Amino acid sequence: MQLKFTKMHALGNDFILLDFYEQSTEITSSQIRELASRNTGVGCDQVLLIEKPQNPSADFRYRIFNADGNEVEQCGNGARCFAKYVLDHEYINKKNMVLEAKAGLMCAELNNDDSISVNMGYPCFKPDLIPFVVEEERSSYSVDILGTPVELAVLSMGNPHAVIIVDNINTAPVEKFGSALQQHPLFPNQVNLSFMQLLSSSQIQLRVYERGVGETYACGSGACAAVVVGNTQGKLENEVTVTQKGGDLMVIWERGSNPVFLKGSATYVYEGEIQI
Repeated sequence: MQLKFTKMHALGNDFILLDFYEQSTEITSSQIRELASRNTGVGCDQVLLIEKPQNPSADFRYRIFNADGNEVEQCGNGARCFAKYVLDHEYINKKNMVLEAKAGLMCAELNNDDSISVNMGYPCFKPDLIPFVVEEERSSYSVDILGTPVELAVLSMGNPHAVIIVDNINTAPVEKFGSALQQHPLFPNQVNLSFMQLLSSSQIQLRVYERGVGETYACGSGACAAVVVGNTQGKLENEVTVTQKGGDLMVIWERGSNPVFLKGSATYVYEGEIQI
């Protein structure tokens, strides 16, 4: 199959966008892995599909596949790239849109400074909905990782997240713990693991190990999960700058029944064609 694609990134978290809006095309998990390979393919953290919506309330269907070929529920950085693409290709003539993702409907909006804000929905702490196999909901849990008891908070931002607060982000065992948790029986759908260092009540540093990918330069839903945890524990304000390897994101959460908002950039890299 000859595929046209667009390569984009959001703070180094990179994506291959496949435009299936005007045509119905099937792509397999093995083809996703082939595309995502950094050695023999184009290379990316996730492959994003642009499709016509199935839900009448949505403007587009937004499908997300990790580099390992598995379809996942949510991706905040990818949503910004998705929104910029459909806006620039004039598939929509307004600055806000509703995307139909596996996690549900989400809203994206182009700001006056050319950044894009995404309504990431509501954090969920209920273990059975994350899913996280424990008997009762708590603000934090002691989990054995490779023989080490680790205190972490667990929640869903449309996809499963665990957050560990550390004193030094540079020495955090991101690869070691992140890889180990993907096989942990407490996380039947695996989990995205974030290491958060508090710089102030309005700024954190973050490193994220994404399931099916490994450590990425940035993770939008991971940034939201970390800020929610810090806020609920009384350590962070409602507006927080999240600094990751690829740059800064802004996360805004007014707590209560309010959704979490993610604000940041989206950037084109190049377009091309590949035979798979």
